[in-house]
Amino acid sequence: MSALRRALAGAALGGGLVFAVGAFSADGVPDVVPRVTGAAQPMAQVPAPPLARPIVDDKRVMRNYPEQPPVIPHSIDGYQLTLKTNRCLDCHRRQFTEGSGAPMISVTHFMDRDGQVLADVTPRRYFCNACHVQQTDAKPLVPNNFEDMLLVGKKQP
Repeated sequence: MSALRRALAGAALGGGLVFAVGAFSADGVPDVVPRVTGAAQPMAQVPAPPLARPIVDDKRVMRNYPEQPPVIPHSIDGYQLTLKTNRCLDCHRRQFTEGSGAPMISVTHFMDRDGQVLADVTPRRYFCNACHVQQTDAKPLVPNNFEDMLLVGKKQP
């Protein structure tokens, strides 16, 4: 390799290292990547935001779309959901709904993955809060322009 080529290769390598080192800030985070952590430094002890308050009026809310799991209209603080205990079923299991006044869980919760109807809740539907969430007074994180299908169909062209 000629001396000129070696000099050019060395200059290119050196310039690349200077660029690569210069692309990092003092804390080692690349400057070309925008920060998404906000004002706090990564791994800083930032207090968690307060939890939203549950709505406890026990009013059933209209669903936004077909097959939407209903929201939980009461507090579930302290409810146990383990392999051996499911506090939700104390009120929502078919044999307890008359005394509790709670709606019975859907018949789909008694079907296994093959469509066979079981005598009790299928294990894949046992952990209720995998689909059902507690209704709270939380402010939306992003604007919501959802329109119900019935209202969309009634709009004039």
